[in-house]
Amino acid sequence: MLTDLVRVQWVGSPPAIPRFRAFIKEEADIVFANEAEICALYETDDFEAAAEAVRAEVAIAALTRSEKGSLIIAGKETHAVRAEPTKLLDSTGAGDAYAAGFMAALTRGLPLPECGRWGSIAAAEVISHFGARPQADLAALVGAKSAGVAAALG
Repeated sequence: MLTDLVRVQWVGSPPAIPRFRAFIKEEADIVFANEAEICALYETDDFEAAAEAVRAEVAIAALTRSEKGSLIIAGKETHAVRAEPTKLLDSTGAGDAYAAGFMAALTRGLPLPECGRWGSIAAAEVISHFGARPQADLAALVGAKSAGVAAALG
């Protein structure tokens, strides 16, 4: 049973970083963070080093990289998930939408790469318009594998 998840949005001042990392290591099962957030958390400019550091501390890390897609890390497994093609209008809510899509798939028992795909689809839909609430039917979008978000949205 998953007990805790963390959405890294603000790390705080450097003195707070070790305490926050301790919290993640001791209390979190899943971490969601974008590239800048995970690098800040592990005090490095090297994304790969930060990804390896979080691998040692949580069961699952979902690290988003904007148009580069996302990286799902679970133990020795690493899954690269492509970004869903769409037109960027407003990035507000993209990380939260990604986490929601990911968790919706995970709670259905889907494989981690599929969880990442659902997250990418949800994020792509949210950034395709102004405002953070989805305007399209996300269930229909995750079912439209080949058409993609851009095609479904017109």
